[in-house]
Amino acid sequence: MKRLRNRGFVLLFVIVAIALVGVIMIVLTAGSDTMMFQSDMAYLRAIERNLTASGLAWARLNVLDKSPETFNRTLSLDLANVGIRGSSLTIAIGAATDKQVEVRINTSCARGRRTRDHAEEYMVQLQ
Repeated sequence: MKRLRNRGFVLLFVIVAIALVGVIMIVLTAGSDTMMFQSDMAYLRAIERNLTASGLAWARLNVLDKSPETFNRTLSLDLANVGIRGSSLTIAIGAATDKQVEVRINTSCARGRRTRDHAEEYMVQLQ
């Protein structure tokens, strides 16, 4: 009779341990989902900053030649060699004033189901 009680206790202990492992797995899964979301957003912010910096550098180089066909137009830059899938970079160069020109940079990047779009205007100095 004593043996049956021990077997029942061990079986109950195993069932409780399996349930506890299940709860721990649920908690760890929720934590890893949060970490994955945050790392995806940090990646998208970094890509956005890199695209904006690249667009601004391109605009500074191409505005300095001051050719008339550079101003008052919108260009979509080819990002095939950059290696960032699902991204786009559009630069709108406004009319030039005496010493500066307004440049609008639109970026878009995606990772998984998340997409980040950003548009901002910058003033580029003419020298």
